[in-house]
Amino acid sequence: MDLITSRQQRLDQIYKKVSWRLLPFLLLCYFFAYLDRINIGFAKLQMQQELGFNDAIYGMAAGIFFLGYVLFEVPTNLYFEKVGARKTITRIMILWGLTSMSMLFVTTPQMFYVLRFLLGVFEAGFAPGMIFYLTYWYSGARMARVMAIVMLAGPLAGMLGAPLSTQIMSTFHQIYNLSGWQWLFLLEAVPTVLLGCVAYFYLTDHPSQAKWLSQEDKALLVKEISQHQSASGHSNFKAVLKDPWIYFMALAYFTIICGIYAIGFWLPSLLKSGGIQNLQMIGWLVAIPYLCGAIFMIIFARSSDKWQERKWHCVVPTVLA
Repeated sequence: MDLITSRQQRLDQIYKKVSWRLLPFLLLCYFFAYLDRINIGFAKLQMQQELGFNDAIYGMAAGIFFLGYVLFEVPTNLYFEKVGARKTITRIMILWGLTSMSMLFVTTPQMFYVLRFLLGVFEAGFAPGMIFYLTYWYSGARMARVMAIVMLAGPLAGMLGAPLSTQIMSTFHQIYNLSGWQWLFLLEAVPTVLLGCVAYFYLTDHPSQAKWLSQEDKALLVKEISQHQSASGHSNFKAVLKDPWIYFMALAYFTIICGIYAIGFWLPSLLKSGGIQNLQMIGWLVAIPYLCGAIFMIIFARSSDKWQERKWHCVVPTVLA
């Protein structure tokens, strides 16, 4: 009994070290990933009138991002498994950052469509790849809280990014003859490119390669995770395709994503059409639902890990939303 307790205490210490090493950085990366997806909703407040784009053009551009994302998501994650997280995340972040930055040059609907499609292509696989990467470092029993910390980047990007985006558009408008929406794409893409460069040197593909863990800690962590992985999951990609639950979960996630991005893409415009013309006020109002999401994401994740229950912790918040 003492040996089991001692081993568990040691594992807790290792997981704590892993969490402090990986989670803040991954959260920051995903923060800018989500911000680069939804900042188009704020850019629309200025660029639509300046460029003469109607809602149909904007809606097409917003949606075509996901076409590129869907087409390249599976190939990107297969590549992710083959070459490792460090190189894949570096490539993804630098390319999507440069593409997002290029949005400031948009003058025609065609350019708008192409760049949004490419943004989806280059960002494809980032979120699921990050989840896959975390399974190398954490056992299934700990994943709910870990996932909540990383996915907290979504509501944080909405909560902090909304007022930040509108502040950029107001403050930098017409500086060096660039509109506020052009500065928005430029300034919010630069950190993504820089983080991509840092990822190459900072991330470690696998616990066995972690120079910041002792040999004993690496062996214990690898053994712990291997035991959990061998007891669950599919052995290959064909087995995944034959599982009907995969399609059910994909459909469920599809409906969730529709709701999330409807808020991100259209709420700023709905507030403006409702009579709110002050950009900063729009930013603060958009932040409110994301703040609520961040709070309850943490509550449900802690409860899920505490009770080791997953089904109802997914069903209840989804139905309430």
